[in-house]
Amino acid sequence: MAFLQERILFSGLLIFCMTAVVSSRNRYYTPPPVTHLTDYFPHLSIDQGFSNFFGGSNIQLTGNGSVANLALDKSAGSGLVSKNKYYYGFFSAAIKLPSGLSSGVVVAFYLSNADIFPHTHDEIDIELLGHDKRNDWVIQTNIYANGSVSTGREEKFYLWFDPTEEHHQYSIIWNNHHTVFLVDNIPVREFRHNSAFPSVYPSKPMSIYATIWDGSQWATHGGKYPVNYKYAPFVASFADVEMSGCIWNSKGSVSSCSKAAGVSSSDPLEGQAFVRLSEQQMVAMDWARRKLMFYSYCKDSSRFKILPPECK
Repeated sequence: MAFLQERILFSGLLIFCMTAVVSSRNRYYTPPPVTHLTDYFPHLSIDQGFSNFFGGSNIQLTGNGSVANLALDKSAGSGLVSKNKYYYGFFSAAIKLPSGLSSGVVVAFYLSNADIFPHTHDEIDIELLGHDKRNDWVIQTNIYANGSVSTGREEKFYLWFDPTEEHHQYSIIWNNHHTVFLVDNIPVREFRHNSAFPSVYPSKPMSIYATIWDGSQWATHGGKYPVNYKYAPFVASFADVEMSGCIWNSKGSVSSCSKAAGVSSSDPLEGQAFVRLSEQQMVAMDWARRKLMFYSYCKDSSRFKILPPECK
């Protein structure tokens, strides 16, 4: 009987330890409270705000056009592009990621103008990178201007929840003051604009993209684990889309969003809540960066012999 009790106790202890390891590995934390900036802006239906970008047969709209399911299979990925181009704004989408083994899969919500500036384009990226059996989904943020892909400003974070169980909000603030990346309204990264090195910051109108695609060559451990199509199709769900910004008028002699017309006068993110992060948001961002960030270009001395000026 004593032996049996010891075995039961040992088994219980083992289960507890395994649970603790899994919980620690998945980093299911409770984040600090913050203001929900996503409550400030209206939702757009997918068909109202977007057009098909590629892989039309792998795009399915549900919920009267309020939800888009984008699939990646062996034949193709899929993507949407906004009908308007924006200069500054708040851009957000609730995304539910594919479950199961998803190494090499990339789900992205980002701004770009590569279609009209192929050699000098700007980007502000949220890329969600799939996992192998030993790792969780991660979020990679990036920003670059004038086509300088080789000097992108990447930072990578683990998430504090399982992004495959339900939709979570991924958002971007882009205005004259800063660029901010947020997850469920928690700022994970702020890129403050500085006149000392303006070439770093996106400066041209951009479209918003929502995509899923095969990033086997680089996405999981530098391409070590490619997409395994035995688990296809991989489906990412996009909902609760918000795109509130200065819509660029390319046909006018002077765009309402051009610097000549005074960007700040038409920038919807000029209010106090968007000029700088609040003390509450700063606390939350510090929490996210201490607990969840595992890569920053500012600490990559092997890549940058001389660190970019904003790192100082």
